[in-house]
Amino acid sequence: MLSEKRHAAVIGGGVMGADIAVVFASGGWSVHLVEPSGRTRETLPERIQSGLGKLKTKGEGVFSIASRMEEIPWGEIEIAVEAVPEKLGIKQEVFAKMEGLSRAGIPLTSNSSGFPISEIGKGLKTRSRLLGLHFFMPAHLAPLVEVVCSEDTDPRLAEDVCSLMKRLGKKPVLVKKDIPGFLANRIQHALMREALSLVEQGIATPEDVDDAVRYGFGFRYVAAGPLRQKDLTGVDTQYSAGVTIYPDLCNDSSPSSYIAEKVAAGHLGIKTKKGFYDWTDQRIAEFKKNYENTLLKALEIMRE
Repeated sequence: MLSEKRHAAVIGGGVMGADIAVVFASGGWSVHLVEPSGRTRETLPERIQSGLGKLKTKGEGVFSIASRMEEIPWGEIEIAVEAVPEKLGIKQEVFAKMEGLSRAGIPLTSNSSGFPISEIGKGLKTRSRLLGLHFFMPAHLAPLVEVVCSEDTDPRLAEDVCSLMKRLGKKPVLVKKDIPGFLANRIQHALMREALSLVEQGIATPEDVDDAVRYGFGFRYVAAGPLRQKDLTGVDTQYSAGVTIYPDLCNDSSPSSYIAEKVAAGHLGIKTKKGFYDWTDQRIAEFKKNYENTLLKALEIMRE
């Protein structure tokens, strides 16, 4: 069981790690960040303070920054979150070290969006306390966090972590089986497969696909998820539509040539200023500002 010491370790000070630190600090926790890159460490105080400033919470905790995992007070740590780059070998090294440094019984969690926690923790002795703890970008604004169990995870510890996430103002979902993509990303990729197929076939432009989601069913999802929304409109209606639509949906088992060609051409989105859209510095700045402001407004609505 989690105690009231309220000290958390976050391993990795990149975009996700810094925002996860904000989540704990905004709930009054002391956060101990570990980041080996000196350049990244220098940016962390400003990034964390900026994130805290965007959340209208009263209980702000404190944070410290270290370059090595051995430097933080593991005797005080109640939960550890790994947020290092998505490379399996690196994650396995981090978990092996966390297992040796941490107190027995505390949850050791990974923010990985792709690697199963069972793979990350392979070979460790205390796999019962390993969990996926998958936040969504930006982690301090997006309410959802997935708590992912492997077949070795102690279900009582998973429930404890879900309860902790609720106290921190998040909306946890418990994923009972450690499957690729967990829960939300599987649903998201099913949508993306069809969206890309529609553009590739020339049926719609990227702009129209985006608008169809944002101003159609995506707009309704702020108020109700897909299953509850179908209870509202009628399960029989959903079934009848499925009989007609499902046989014509894209069911490719690999990413489409449309997106593969973009990757091969280096059209990776904002980072290269060309993706599904063309970007300039001004458009990027305006989009990021509007994107974050919209998320903040949506967060206020969902909190109410």
